[in-house]
Amino acid sequence: MDQVYIDKVLAGDPYAFTYFLTTYKHMAYSVAHSIVKQEHLAEEVVQDAFMRCYQSLAAFKKQSKFSTWFYRIVVNCAFSTARRLKPEPIEFSAEEHDIVWDENAFDRLLKKEQEQLIQEALLMIPANEALALRLYYLEELSIQELCDITGWTESNAKVILFRARKHLYGTLRRLMKEEYYGT
Repeated sequence: MDQVYIDKVLAGDPYAFTYFLTTYKHMAYSVAHSIVKQEHLAEEVVQDAFMRCYQSLAAFKKQSKFSTWFYRIVVNCAFSTARRLKPEPIEFSAEEHDIVWDENAFDRLLKKEQEQLIQEALLMIPANEALALRLYYLEELSIQELCDITGWTESNAKVILFRARKHLYGTLRRLMKEEYYGT
């Protein structure tokens, strides 16, 4: 399906690129956010990546899937942005989250807190490890696709995934021990 729209864009159809925007924007944002760790920067990275993709679409050699090629652009843009900026610590205020909820909302709150805890932990581990976890587990890509997107070797990707799991586990344990979680 991607090839049909690539051909349309290259033929001059001004609306054909919308297909790529709608199809890949969420994953691109997720990948970018894993690396730059800030929403507004991730949005800028995605915009930059789509611009670069559009400008270099004629250079796409079809040696890999379009999505792999595009996510490689996203990863490169994100790491480039991350190198330019110094990381800023994210502050958490327990007072903002100490809100009384009714009984029906308890399950939703628990699920949301778990998701936030995982997101917070992903922000605290190294960018390459967060990227590897997100692509492999959340986006369910294969090791080979992970390597194609990141440029890592298969053995390097496996080592990074192993370290990432260990870091994530340790970070989650630390976060769970904080006062906010009641222990």
